[in-house]
Amino acid sequence: MLPVEIKENVYWLGVLDWNIRYFHGATYSTNRGTTYNSYLLLDEAPTLIDTCFTPFAGELLTALRRLLDPQKLRYVVVNHVETDHSGALPAVMEASPQAQIICSAKAAPALEKLFGGNWPKQVVKTGDAISIGRRTLTFIEAPMLHWPDSMFTYVPEEKLLLPNDAFGQHLCSSTRFDDDTDAAVIMQEAQKYYANILLPFGPLVLKKITEIVKMKLAIEMIAPSHGIIWRKDPGKIIDAYVSWAKGENKNKAVIAYETIWGSTEKMAHAILEGLVQGGMEARLYKMSASDASEVIADLLDAELLVVGSPTMNRDFLPKLSPFLDDLAALKPRNKRAALFSSSGWSGGAVTELTGRITKAGLTVADSLEIFWAPSASELENCRQFGLRLAGRN
Repeated sequence: MLPVEIKENVYWLGVLDWNIRYFHGATYSTNRGTTYNSYLLLDEAPTLIDTCFTPFAGELLTALRRLLDPQKLRYVVVNHVETDHSGALPAVMEASPQAQIICSAKAAPALEKLFGGNWPKQVVKTGDAISIGRRTLTFIEAPMLHWPDSMFTYVPEEKLLLPNDAFGQHLCSSTRFDDDTDAAVIMQEAQKYYANILLPFGPLVLKKITEIVKMKLAIEMIAPSHGIIWRKDPGKIIDAYVSWAKGENKNKAVIAYETIWGSTEKMAHAILEGLVQGGMEARLYKMSASDASEVIADLLDAELLVVGSPTMNRDFLPKLSPFLDDLAALKPRNKRAALFSSSGWSGGAVTELTGRITKAGLTVADSLEIFWAPSASELENCRQFGLRLAGRN
């Protein structure tokens, strides 16, 4: 892609990765690809904000050279050391040996360990500012959003926030901004991004947004390091982050289940019927046919999680385990849980599921077990179970 001017003499130098389908060790599906967004500020001291993933270093340098001789680059800001953002740093620094790196105190040793480059660095903290000419770079530390080294860069003259991973989405598009991209797709991917990456850090997200509000930063544009740039309505994604960080929920349930011969599946559908009849929005996922990261995205604004499995070897089916592992790591807040199971000769699935759900920080409010295939009356019990969970009986 050619550079795109997002403000006067401020350019997106992003790389489009149309084909990536998994992220973070294949725990997160990226079915719409992603972008690695880098930004160039042309000023008396030309500055590059973040780089890109290592395999695309050549593309980034080609885009940079369209606007600036790399020998004239003065600063390279590293908002976050993860290699999807800093992987091209060695190539950039080789082409720009006179440039100085600006990073947080946590980032400095990590960069040395990752890349071994003996590059000049300036360590900054919240409130520090550097003049690059007619513009100023102001820095805001953002530890655990989502790594300890993370920070934001703010350009007050442009009312521009460059927050690296915050407010981003794994979304590859030929368009660059929120006002020229499908709004529903953007928010779907933003929700999925928050749910799978930032969910454990909700209190820190809320604290950081509160801090930024107290700083009274005027923000006209948010330019994250993945996905589209928020220029029409940056407040929309800020409001969404506040809601997600607070754990605000809809009257919504997510059912995640697995089945062997269809008995638990019949129960799942009957429970769904009861939930819907009780006035809840409900979604149903058979986990062996579903993407766990999509289910977690759907769970972000749901107040109820219902998990079901038959018993095998006195345990639940292993196809549920990766989803439950993710839950244990992400620890969603302000949600109820319920369990259901069909068993043959012995039970055990509900007991084991209870342990895993409890480990994720959820409390099991109710459970339902049957033996063998559900009869008509037992399916009615399942429907009534759904109604009860919806608060209707």
